[in-house]
Amino acid sequence: MLETIAAIESRYDELGELIEKHVDDYQKVAELAKERSDLEEIVNRGREYRTILQQIEEAESLLESPDEELRQLAEADLETLKPRAEALEKAIKLLLVPKDPRDDRNVIVEIRAGTGGEEAALFAGDLFRMYSRYAEKRRWQVEILSQNETGIGGFKEIIFLVKGKGAYSRLKYESGVHRVQRIPVTESSGRIHTSTATVAVLAEVDDVDIEIPESDIRMEVFRSAGAGGQNVQKNSTAVRIIHLPTGIVVSCQDERSQLQNRLRAMSILRAKLYEIEASKRQQELEETRRSQVGSAERAEKIRTYNFPQSRVTDHRIGLSSYNISAVLDGEIDQFIDELALRDEAEKLSGNSFDDDE
Repeated sequence: MLETIAAIESRYDELGELIEKHVDDYQKVAELAKERSDLEEIVNRGREYRTILQQIEEAESLLESPDEELRQLAEADLETLKPRAEALEKAIKLLLVPKDPRDDRNVIVEIRAGTGGEEAALFAGDLFRMYSRYAEKRRWQVEILSQNETGIGGFKEIIFLVKGKGAYSRLKYESGVHRVQRIPVTESSGRIHTSTATVAVLAEVDDVDIEIPESDIRMEVFRSAGAGGQNVQKNSTAVRIIHLPTGIVVSCQDERSQLQNRLRAMSILRAKLYEIEASKRQQELEETRRSQVGSAERAEKIRTYNFPQSRVTDHRIGLSSYNISAVLDGEIDQFIDELALRDEAEKLSGNSFDDDE
């Protein structure tokens, strides 16, 4: 690990020199400064770790001293230094785990009603409000890209963009099947029903990240419609894009112009295609490591919202909250924090660092 730290420190110093060399090139300096900033915490922790290891070595050499007082001082120092070294080593290993390059990106979230009819659509609406409140607490922005509303406040489908630094790093763990158990408002007999909604979280990608040839898409236009099928515009501003090689269909109708809806639809399609390629790469690289947390496969039931017990349980980590109203008001960090920790631990278990002797 010390060799790895030394190599990173060397690159950190080199970047400082390159910034001075390219001081007149704003774009180049910005790129170099970003890379240097990303390395700064590892460098600082690494320097502290190396200093403590030297102090431990010096203290251990005093344990053989004939002077009783010196030996006692050395033992006292070691009691403090060794735990600090262990904590720093753990922190550095976490920093050395390769980060998902998409973590700082905005996200496109798709929520679709699953089994349960109108109740599933209402639950999809609950999930949308939960993520909207979570975004609000983190000062992120939410923009609705497409929605298919039901008559009583639910959604058959809603697609929205969450804009904010680190949005993907937090929300990526939400992909999967969410299940609700409660008495529907339309249920007169008081029976508890089970319904589901699916959540897909896609990192927003730039045009340069994935190119889509015009020959690969077919675009159709139609009139935008509001809840209940009523036409809200006379012109055909809504857009449906079909990606011919994969059969993926994306529709957008919430913008005022056909061009805006096309741009929104292409953004969603680009994110979907990027996710397909990323999943292929992950499968190839991690065939032997199929973790629920790491993959967050959408076919899996990841969380249950039980209203009679006021309980929300995340099945991937076995964690429950007994304050369902707070969770649906956006208090989901307790689940995301634990999932992130589990994910980091599993990544670490696949990385070995050889300490210098």
